[in-house]
Amino acid sequence: MLGIKTKPVFLGPFTYLKLGKIHGKEFNRFQLLPGLIEVFVEVLRRLASAKAEWVQFDEPALSLDLTAAEQLLLLQAYATLAQVAPALRLMVATYFNDLGENISTFAQLPVRGLHVDVTKSGREVGDLISRMGPDKILSLGIVHGRNIWRNDYQRSLETVRQTVSLIGEDRVWIAPSCSLLHAPFSLRFEQKLDPEIKSWLSFAEEKLTELSEIRQVYEGKIHLLTKNREVLDARAVSKLIHRHEVKERCERIKESDLKRQSSYGQRSLIQRDHLKLPELPTTTIGSFPQTEEVRATRAQFRKGKISKADYEKFLEKETARVIRWQEEIGLDVLVHGEFERTDMVEYFGEQLSGFVFTENGWVQSYGSRCVKPPILFGDVERRQPMTVRWSKFSQEQTKKPMKGMLTGPITILQWSFVRNDQSRADTARQIAFAIRDEVIDLEAAGISVIQVDEPALREGLPLRRDDWAKYLRWSVDAFRLATACVADRTQIHTHMCYCEFNDIIQAIAELDADVISIESSRSEMELLEAFRSFKYPNEVGPGIWDIHSPRVPSVEEISSLLNKALQVLPRNLVWVNPDCGLKTRGWPEVEQSLVHMVKATLKARTASSNLG
Repeated sequence: MLGIKTKPVFLGPFTYLKLGKIHGKEFNRFQLLPGLIEVFVEVLRRLASAKAEWVQFDEPALSLDLTAAEQLLLLQAYATLAQVAPALRLMVATYFNDLGENISTFAQLPVRGLHVDVTKSGREVGDLISRMGPDKILSLGIVHGRNIWRNDYQRSLETVRQTVSLIGEDRVWIAPSCSLLHAPFSLRFEQKLDPEIKSWLSFAEEKLTELSEIRQVYEGKIHLLTKNREVLDARAVSKLIHRHEVKERCERIKESDLKRQSSYGQRSLIQRDHLKLPELPTTTIGSFPQTEEVRATRAQFRKGKISKADYEKFLEKETARVIRWQEEIGLDVLVHGEFERTDMVEYFGEQLSGFVFTENGWVQSYGSRCVKPPILFGDVERRQPMTVRWSKFSQEQTKKPMKGMLTGPITILQWSFVRNDQSRADTARQIAFAIRDEVIDLEAAGISVIQVDEPALREGLPLRRDDWAKYLRWSVDAFRLATACVADRTQIHTHMCYCEFNDIIQAIAELDADVISIESSRSEMELLEAFRSFKYPNEVGPGIWDIHSPRVPSVEEISSLLNKALQVLPRNLVWVNPDCGLKTRGWPEVEQSLVHMVKATLKARTASSNLG
């Protein structure tokens, strides 16, 4: 109608089924493939009648380890789709990783075009060309769609020219590596970024400009290549990025820096004597509701409408109130509520060197939720204590143990836009040292329980299993570097939520946290099956309240879940807590739910006492 040629894009049928989660009894998910193909056949027919020329199917599952049977199903699916409308040209796109053993299957797909993520699989282009037919278009994903750094035009041009030399210009397209959904919209709206740092960045609009300029350089406009090179060279030597003392500290890491003084068995005895907690100790994960009043007061402070003294007086009042309330309902290990914090990564990034923040760099996180990730551009160092003031104040309000609350190095890494000029492992070590310094100061301030959250540990797993061991080694070591510095009587907690633990349970054990709290209520304790087959050595807090639902669980429901957990885990190693932090919930449901949680715990303790 508008006269604009478009390319409709769909998630491919194979990936749709491969990555879908099965609820209930396990079955062969690919039994659903024929029915799904019928739906796509009808969609293609309608697009053909609407005069569409190209249709793209995204199949990022080609970046995973696939069985021979799965590869055959993929070929069969596209054999059917390719016959729907002869005039309709299909393209299959894959991204996020190299093709590996799937390269032959990808090359054989009976479609007119193939798109490959050159930022991840550039070395495979020649091999792919040798395997694919003489009539296929090859789309080169040369501009990284998931990071926010300027493209290296020279490197991209080398790939384009090599490909053109093999199959000719008429068969080569250039494109972003994947959808630009993962990048912020435009740098046009960033007025406060340091100009030097801003020059290194490329958001979605800028990435499209980069594609255009790469094409222009290919056609002979060399001045664009020169300008690009100047920016990249300036970034490489920028004094904003490099801190020699940080790099030297990481080079001096010793094996002893990654180990607690004593084994968990020895530490646990010392901690129990020091903390004097009851059986099945109760706690929460960290945050309490960020009410409209809390958000409004923070906004007033940031806009300069109230003084720092008035803002901190408000925070002290809110913090003292929730501490008294936790004592009243009978929680055993308390939290301060985190009213001074916004996002769990942003709060720390704002206080560390090497981070910068955008005004409008929003990206979709999950569902309709959007986040504004920090940009981690340089060497990371803690300038001063970040949480000690509020943890110390909170501990002074109560005789019960107060948890110090920190975000772990891998989660800070995963939930930021991370620099691409050094390995992620090196950056993780730098963050770990910053957190380690905070842990040491918390302990010195009298905090005996310190929680270092790592919900993103599994999220960072490479797509191929052969690469898991290397990632898990440096990520586990980063956590241990951050936490192994404390005395035996200091209890280290970590928290993980909403992921499958079975595949990495050994690595979780190697974290050597004294206590791990995990999400498990939504699965009806199904996730605890990993702990049935693997003898987890330390303490576990299985979540018994789904905090992503506004529904208040009854005492009976919580008791049922707790009893299920006690059928899998040794009673003396079990903690009782919600699935996650309570920042997004409202106070009425939080108050009722936590009271019910404490009552269910007391019920379980009484039952145990009666049995004894």
